[in-house]
Amino acid sequence: EQIIVDVTTGIGETVAPHEFRLEQNYPNPFTPTTTITFSVGTYDHTSLRVYDVLGREVATLVNETKQPGNYNTPFDGSNLSSGVYIYRLLSGGRSESRKLLLLR
Repeated sequence: EQIIVDVTTGIGETVAPHEFRLEQNYPNPFTPTTTITFSVGTYDHTSLRVYDVLGREVATLVNETKQPGNYNTPFDGSNLSSGVYIYRLLSGGRSESRKLLLLR
């Protein structure tokens, strides 16, 4: 936890720090769009990419420096065939991956 103090009033507020976390996309399975929710805990370069089961990158959804916080990113699989895909979040030296299922 950290304390944030409003400099105009001097009143402090306890705030839980953001954690690095990658949520399961919703909806899943999806056709053809879904939303991926993630959190980053540090100001750092962040990437969120989607890969097919052979490990080929099929989409880059995020590739920029992000502030600590929670984010929702849409993914449109209209140009992809049905199947299982992997999405991977990298930020602050950490990574996490999850599966998503595209149905046609």
